[in-house]
Amino acid sequence: MKKSELAHLIDVAAGRKPADLVLKNGNIVDVYQGTIMTGDVAIVAGKIAGIGEEYEGKEVVDVKGKYIAPGFIDPHIHVESSYVTPEEFGRLLVPHGTTTVMADPHEIVNVAGLKGLEYMIEAAKHTALDIQYMLPSCVPATNMENAGAILTASDMVAPLEEGMVEGLAEFMDFPGVIGAEDSVLDKLLVAKNLKKRIDGHSPMVSGKELNAYIAAGVENDHECSTVEELQARVSRGMYVFLREGSVTQNLRTLLKGVTPQNARRCVLCGDDVQAKTILEKGHLDNAIRICVEEKVDPIQAIQMATLNTAQCCQLDDRGAVAPGLKADLVIFSDLDKLVVEQTYIDGKLVAEEGKYISPITRADISAVQSSVHIGDFTKEKLRLKLENNKARAIEVIQTEALTNEAIVDVDRDKSGEFVYNPEKEISKIAVIERHKNTGNVFVGLLKDYGIKTGAIGISIAHDSHNLIVTGTNDEDMALAVESLKKQDGGVVLVNNGEVICSMALPVGGLMSNLSGEEVVEQQSKVNKVAREVLGIAENVDPIMTLGFMSLAVIPKLKITDLGLVDVTKFEFVPVSVH
Repeated sequence: MKKSELAHLIDVAAGRKPADLVLKNGNIVDVYQGTIMTGDVAIVAGKIAGIGEEYEGKEVVDVKGKYIAPGFIDPHIHVESSYVTPEEFGRLLVPHGTTTVMADPHEIVNVAGLKGLEYMIEAAKHTALDIQYMLPSCVPATNMENAGAILTASDMVAPLEEGMVEGLAEFMDFPGVIGAEDSVLDKLLVAKNLKKRIDGHSPMVSGKELNAYIAAGVENDHECSTVEELQARVSRGMYVFLREGSVTQNLRTLLKGVTPQNARRCVLCGDDVQAKTILEKGHLDNAIRICVEEKVDPIQAIQMATLNTAQCCQLDDRGAVAPGLKADLVIFSDLDKLVVEQTYIDGKLVAEEGKYISPITRADISAVQSSVHIGDFTKEKLRLKLENNKARAIEVIQTEALTNEAIVDVDRDKSGEFVYNPEKEISKIAVIERHKNTGNVFVGLLKDYGIKTGAIGISIAHDSHNLIVTGTNDEDMALAVESLKKQDGGVVLVNNGEVICSMALPVGGLMSNLSGEEVVEQQSKVNKVAREVLGIAENVDPIMTLGFMSLAVIPKLKITDLGLVDVTKFEFVPVSVH
């Protein structure tokens, strides 16, 4: 800031000069004291100059008693999980009052390496939403899969030093941290020595192992699924992100552990939120409404989406309605049933009555296209020979990325190969390496996904984003894989030897270059066909649930292109059970 700019800000704050904009007669949400103030908000050069009475402005807007709150901040989200690009992501979120997100681009970086990060940074410049990035800390997420890139500690120095990113994103290799592995320590020390914060990811970690993880410098966690996990982390100084995503929905459960005493360490978070969810339910505004439904004080809920987040993420210039802070503001009429009517970012009206009103431009996507590279794939690689009729299956848990290990009875043919039985909720699942033409394919079993006929294949397989397919027969599964290769990623549904529905995701095999509404229309059709034709369970998200089955950093049982992973031990285990 120049001296003249500072002097002008002070002059406006003192009432000596008019503001650029004055929002008059508002009920101002005071997140510091947990109360409501009445008065005006004076804004100059994108900052709040003052709050109170009798400010003059070049432009004056009478909000007529509506509430003025800080813009909402999401501390941890994956843009790629929306299936739209950063520009479109901003267009969808801003009307819901979100003004800043701390995004972890580890999906695209696992596919395209640092050129994926560079694309995301460039695309973020094309939206009013302030998208700040954290540097993916675990590419690949584990050493038990193949990804499109590898990021070492030395690769992390330049992005952190040059300010491309704000810190290290979720450190998913919690066993490596707890075990003080050499390469992991190198990554941690890069961030610590540059005084950059480190985000966490420690599902079901407890006791001394949790102490070790936190002692390493990890500051928060978004993977709590129980009140006990929340309390254990808060008591050890962590911030806990209360997650309400499209599939992973822990908010209502965790709110049972939020008290007036610990609420300041609790933050609302989206993590993985599809465009469909944003358009139908919202984002952090929806999480705030859920908090109020669960009898949380509305101002406390707003604190968990603003001030708490700003302090957790070291965003000292936002998170409250106060002099000197960024003029990121939301306007709404009902404190108990919050519906955002206007969103201001840097003092400019950017969304009104649910519509994004800023100009829309888009970044070039050519650097992150053509990302599906499959070598030596044949239908025969989908065979699954078992030693007996007992086998391990990944068991789906509704609204969770967590899974169970199920020991199931299966049918086999004379040669010992798995045979689908329509009377059992068990299908084949396979991961096909798609980055380096390795030809790797691993086949396992999936329980309670619900597919009854055909196959579904996707290129969204967290976190390395190989191809993942499940189905009732090898022919349809193989056609799904070949079709994904032809359309360069996305989603393909097959039945009786025909592609019956598809959704292309040409940006890294993760995102569409279409509008959010067009993507939602395609996804809605995919969901409808998946349920009505393939028989996938109504309470299962056909795309995101399947994509989580390869997430080998969340317990209990997951599948990668290299094998079946027991995540509690970080060991490969056989499909057959002796």
